[in-house]
Amino acid sequence: MNKVRWIVLGVIACLIVAAGAYLWASSLMDSLYAYRSPLHNSPPPAGAPLGQPLTRRVVFVLIDALRVDTALKPEVMPFLHTLRARGAWATVHSRAPSYSDPGYSVLMIGAWPDLSDGPAMNAPYEDTLPWTQDNLFTAAHRAGLKTAVSGYYWFEKLIPQEAVDAHFYTAGEDAAADRAVVDAARPWLEGGHYAFMLIHLDQVDYAGHHEGGPRDPRWDAAARRADELLREIVSSLDLARDTVIVISDHGQIDRGGHGGEEPIVLIEPFVMAGAGVRAGKYPDIQQVDIAPTVAVLLGTNLPASSQGRPLVEMLDLSEAQKDAIRKALSLQQALLLDAYLSALAARPANVHVEPGHDPLGAYQAMLQQVRESRLKRERLPRFVLAAALALIPALILFRKRSRDLVWMLGGALLYMLLFHFGYAVLAGRTYSLSSVASADDIILFTAGAAAVSLIMAWLATSLGLGLFRSTSRRAAEGSLAMVFITLYLLALPILWSFALNGVLITWTLPDFGSMFLGFLSTLQSLIVAALGLLLTGLAALVARF
Repeated sequence: MNKVRWIVLGVIACLIVAAGAYLWASSLMDSLYAYRSPLHNSPPPAGAPLGQPLTRRVVFVLIDALRVDTALKPEVMPFLHTLRARGAWATVHSRAPSYSDPGYSVLMIGAWPDLSDGPAMNAPYEDTLPWTQDNLFTAAHRAGLKTAVSGYYWFEKLIPQEAVDAHFYTAGEDAAADRAVVDAARPWLEGGHYAFMLIHLDQVDYAGHHEGGPRDPRWDAAARRADELLREIVSSLDLARDTVIVISDHGQIDRGGHGGEEPIVLIEPFVMAGAGVRAGKYPDIQQVDIAPTVAVLLGTNLPASSQGRPLVEMLDLSEAQKDAIRKALSLQQALLLDAYLSALAARPANVHVEPGHDPLGAYQAMLQQVRESRLKRERLPRFVLAAALALIPALILFRKRSRDLVWMLGGALLYMLLFHFGYAVLAGRTYSLSSVASADDIILFTAGAAAVSLIMAWLATSLGLGLFRSTSRRAAEGSLAMVFITLYLLALPILWSFALNGVLITWTLPDFGSMFLGFLSTLQSLIVAALGLLLTGLAALVARF
């Protein structure tokens, strides 16, 4: 009777695990989509304009998903190669999540995704919320400059539209949409009335997602067409008076996709040419440096939430101008730190910057120190709890070690091996958000791979232990035990993610590597627990008949 009771309890536990895994996985993703910056309700105030602009206008050409290696191929992008030779250029480093909405936000606000208050994920058009932080458009509008946007319709939701004087938005992402984007922008380019223009070309990203990825010839073909459109745009400019910036928001992995932390998706090309620019190749820069650099070119205030620095080494500036920029940056960073401390209810900070030194490092180090201090306080009890939950089952398994248990542990390990062989080797997926094409994609793939792997591991374990030739009760017990050991192994990355990131995403973005592994293991746990019940019943039936 006790044996039967344990089987019943095991069945109930599997149901609880399956339901809990479903609820946690869906809640985790909901919290990521709903994430808002600590500065959401209390953005720092904007400072004064920097003064005289260095250029008549800035035309910001954003070639979505353009990889650094593609941008450096003269046979693919010959005009960009020519423009690079006469301008300033460098490699840009960005941060996860490497999706478009976070990238757009960093480029226009100058703050990393944790603070920019832009979407952390690519939200549907109807759910996209406008930027709450100071950005290049609001700064230009405040300074009395006219602005224009031509590009993908997410910008209609992201940019506060009162700061946009002319616009063209499209739901298209392919070559035809890019053609329409440039055609719409041509009158603005020829008229010369708009001091800041954003032109967004999307067909390279489209080729990555829908035409085989960067290793497919259609990727280079899309980049070549984007290069021709860039030539058209620049031909309408007078680079003695105007400035053009060419950049990307993220890269793409070889199979197509982005969002994760792979090195190739976190570096982008940067070329700046025209008025106010000192030509040459420069050391690597940060994505947050772009917005304050554009502000200096236009003479607006530095975006108030910016965490980057104006790239003064690339600009034609006098010592007096550099000194004024340094003072403006010091004030902007002080106001940003004050706003962040206030949002986290942290103690005021005393930051001392030596005269003549770059203030950015001191203020950003303090901001990071405040964030890490709170994280450490929150993580300590979670690490203790996670360690206990990981060690107690391990000790129980060690104390009850037996030949049967070794076979069941081997079956659980075989499941892990089979699943990850299918995931990483056969399917070629990466362990990051870059391999998540959609919610349906990751759920269906994980469900299929987990089911096949579990069935194969269960069969191997059952045959090895002779469960099908034993009693129904022993067959059910052995199957349930193998399922629970598999769930225990799956729980380890979940516990690691919990220790680092908590149950849900709240006041700061997570460590995306551990979060993804925990999320993937949670999806597997749902399938293993649910399918494990069916296999337990099947084992009992086979043994009986």
